[in-house]
Amino acid sequence: MYLIVIAWLYVTLLMGLAEAFSTQGTVLGAIITFLLYGVLPMSLVIYLGGTPLRRKERLRKAEQENPASGREPDTSSHSTGLPQSGAVSPVRKEPD
Repeated sequence: MYLIVIAWLYVTLLMGLAEAFSTQGTVLGAIITFLLYGVLPMSLVIYLGGTPLRRKERLRKAEQENPASGREPDTSSHSTGLPQSGAVSPVRKEPD
């Protein structure tokens, strides 16, 4: 992933240099080109690409702080998805 980022920053650096040394270009335009086409999008790509690593690191730290969480089975006497019998009686019409 970093190879693509380095290559794109190289391309945008050359775009900025071409604009800076052009007869109609300016140095300010070159800096803006490099920032808006290069640094800003690649920082977003690196941030989004690193999301799974940050999530794994956060889970690893949470596991170190509280090693028993999430590993104990559910020991309650309630069923997982069914309602308790007799709690609410069904109401329906009597057949004619």
